[in-house]
Amino acid sequence: MAGDKKVYTLAEVSTHSDRKDCWLVIDGKVYDVTKFLDDHPGGDEVLLAVTGKDASNDFEDIGHSSTARAMLDEFYVGDIDSASIPTNRKYTPPKQPHYNQDKTTDFVIKLLQFLVPLLILGLAFGVRFYTKSSTA
Repeated sequence: MAGDKKVYTLAEVSTHSDRKDCWLVIDGKVYDVTKFLDDHPGGDEVLLAVTGKDASNDFEDIGHSSTARAMLDEFYVGDIDSASIPTNRKYTPPKQPHYNQDKTTDFVIKLLQFLVPLLILGLAFGVRFYTKSSTA
């Protein structure tokens, strides 16, 4: 397959997703790792779990050795059609209702406008009661 690289879509690669026929996509290349399933140090479940999608991030996250990377060459079967791989969308959190600080200060001001006169009135009655009872 020297200069004759086959290009596969992700849908085509996805059909090879079991123990008897397992293909992976890593860094834009397609690998038939069926013969390697039994020898994979992490177990075959790890490989079978990443079929049908771009496994590049999973492969990089593990931190494979240069020997493991070199082994990929013997399983290479072609390239992936990059247009068939869905783009990773950046997570955008749902819109939160805007916290309006002005409403909070309005509430505090109204509360104080109500409580301060009551406090003054209560203090006046207290002073009047105290001064009246101590002089009599």
